[in-house]
Amino acid sequence: MTTDISRRGLLGIFAATTVAAAPVAANAFGILRGAGNYRRISMYSGRTGESIDTVYWVDGKYIRDALNEINIFMRDWRTGTMVGIDPRTIDIATASQRLLGTNEPYMMLSGYRSPQTNNMLRSQSGGVARNSLHMVGKAADLRLKSRSVAQVSKAAISCNAGGVGRYSGSNFVHMDCGPVRTWGA
Repeated sequence: MTTDISRRGLLGIFAATTVAAAPVAANAFGILRGAGNYRRISMYSGRTGESIDTVYWVDGKYIRDALNEINIFMRDWRTGTMVGIDPRTIDIATASQRLLGTNEPYMMLSGYRSPQTNNMLRSQSGGVARNSLHMVGKAADLRLKSRSVAQVSKAAISCNAGGVGRYSGSNFVHMDCGPVRTWGA
């Protein structure tokens, strides 16, 4: 079965969801009461032991406090530095998760990477880009225990909203809000 979804169709998926069905983060509860459509992201980091489960968009508006929480969560854990994560990257991850029909939190392997961290990783692996979108807060490397790399990447690709890299050997999918492209196996 092939799932092709346009950006308009993707927005329809978000709009079709009701607020009453979602557990909410404390910071967003007051905003969500009686609201319409929303977007929620749930992730954990095996490296730091931290987790995040937050509604970050309601009725067409991003929630600044939730985005700040996401920025902190997705910081470079090696250096402690952070940047503003591009919300479009979070939108792609959220849409992919919904397309997969799961509420399972993503395991985040990498969000923002400082230039120092990116250079260190490049020296250890040929699979790290010199000008990685991780360094500007536009990429995330994610995994779902209950779904294969092929399943997660297919969902992300169907969003037609950015780059999707399949890293089957390392069991993760790269999602970014840069140009639409795919790579990996």
